[in-house]
Amino acid sequence: MPHPTYHGFETVIGLEVHAQLATDSKLFSASPNRFGDSPNRNINPVCTAQPGALPVLNRKAVEFAIRAGLATNSRINGLSIFSRKNYFYPDLPKGYQISQFDKPLCEHGWLEIEFENEPGVRETKKIRITRIHMEEDAGKSVHMAGFSLVDLNRAGTPLIEIVSEPDFRSPSEAAAYLKKLRGILQYIDVCDGNMQEGNLRCDANVSVRRVGESKLGTRAELKNLNSFRFLEKAIEYEIQRQINVITSGGQGVQETRLYDSA
Repeated sequence: MPHPTYHGFETVIGLEVHAQLATDSKLFSASPNRFGDSPNRNINPVCTAQPGALPVLNRKAVEFAIRAGLATNSRINGLSIFSRKNYFYPDLPKGYQISQFDKPLCEHGWLEIEFENEPGVRETKKIRITRIHMEEDAGKSVHMAGFSLVDLNRAGTPLIEIVSEPDFRSPSEAAAYLKKLRGILQYIDVCDGNMQEGNLRCDANVSVRRVGESKLGTRAELKNLNSFRFLEKAIEYEIQRQINVITSGGQGVQETRLYDSA
């Protein structure tokens, strides 16, 4: 089947899925990895970046990440390295996130999905997975009227980030992939997959180009989409927004955007 088009344009979409690993403790500390407790209860000197506190890697988190790699047909690298991803935000006490960059744990995987771009017409497609790398989650900022609060219970929670190639050409393909990936992670018992609790989150990189062009358009990244329906609606909205910009004579700008479902 040809790719779906939008008034002479086609879309190019890639997904980055963050999945919290269902370990008892955090990635580099013995603090409980538990949702719903009172703010700033599940913390210790490592989570809060106290001077002299040293991280110790959680063996079970590594095993879970490898299990996810095997379940997505990925190559498991014999050598993987953690790096510092520096950024400054109130809910990141260290001023950097421990993540993996040039040497991730898993690479070159794939999943086969089924979807409907047209009602009643089932299609299958192989989606390539660039990498699966491990990292720690940041804390959570709660914005109030005139001030903000910080809850570090989530700081240090073990994550895997599953990065796809830009192989999707429609919102329905992206949603079908996320549904299948969630089901796999739940089946192999490495992630609860509760999107309402932020246990599984998705960022979508979306661009458009005129049909027949080979050069990629300028992408926008849609952050922290936490339901299948919102993923589809956010991508659909972004496609139309970018087409409107181009057809009115403007140019796309690479940027990060949030989706307000209301």
